[in-house]
Amino acid sequence: MSVLFVFPGQGSQSPGMLHQLPQHAACQAVMAEAEAVLGRSPLLLDSATALQSTVAVQLCLLIAGVASARLLQAEGIQPHMVAGLSIGAFPAAVIAGVLDFHHAVQLVQLRGQLMEQAYPHGYGMCAITGLALPQLQTLLNQAQAEGKQVYLANINAEQQLVVAGTDATLQAIAQAALQAGAARCRRLAISVPSHCRLLEQAAQTLAQAMRDTPLHAPACQYLSANAARVLRQPEQIRDDLANNMARLVHWHDSARLAWERGARLAVEMLPGTTLSRLLKPVFAQGVVMTVAQDRLDSLQYTARRMQQDNQY
Repeated sequence: MSVLFVFPGQGSQSPGMLHQLPQHAACQAVMAEAEAVLGRSPLLLDSATALQSTVAVQLCLLIAGVASARLLQAEGIQPHMVAGLSIGAFPAAVIAGVLDFHHAVQLVQLRGQLMEQAYPHGYGMCAITGLALPQLQTLLNQAQAEGKQVYLANINAEQQLVVAGTDATLQAIAQAALQAGAARCRRLAISVPSHCRLLEQAAQTLAQAMRDTPLHAPACQYLSANAARVLRQPEQIRDDLANNMARLVHWHDSARLAWERGARLAVEMLPGTTLSRLLKPVFAQGVVMTVAQDRLDSLQYTARRMQQDNQY
């Protein structure tokens, strides 16, 4: 039985997130390496103003994810599996040993730039809770038949779905979803239409830029949140990283896959708690924790106890 590290995507960011990283040597080393690549302090990226930029958000999530995972590793908690949602796939690949961190910083900066340049304004994403997928798909089909740009982007849980598209269409879909019985519709803190065909060109450009990036065989299981399966070959992971911005997220299926493959302790990396909430129903017989809300000694104790109990 295994430990799963999960890495959140856009929408989990908050001002000051890098300033709040633990004062630990592992975190400081990650910050220093990021600064060497960027040519400026990463601490300039996490103000409320800076986080209006997709580029800054994605870099902060990469840095926070890698820093918190390396802190846990330095304190004796090692992952057997990793999974990341959207941009979270990049820190997951770093911790799996597939992608060197300095290359990840370069690629994530480019990724954010491509997405921001493609859709600088007028687009975004909306989370819809309490509506079944067939009901939502009917609404999307109707909107698309009218020529509107709106697409299913994430299947996060059985009744927690995310759509991407134009601001006006997202508002219309939210109203239709509420009328159809949805419990809640919430715009996410994401200014681009991720995980749909609108970003296919940007994904192709990133794939071209990644052609010569050296990748390594994963040292632990790398779970693709888009394919909902384990990827073992570097070239498979290259494709996953480059193209995940334009592909539907199957987070619920990925969580079930992790459980079926023996994960019993899931830990969400900084700065998020959203993925842990989505994991809890799947891990009802296991343990779900977060670096953001759980003490390091509690994380260590839980991991040791599970080892002692031969639970993984």
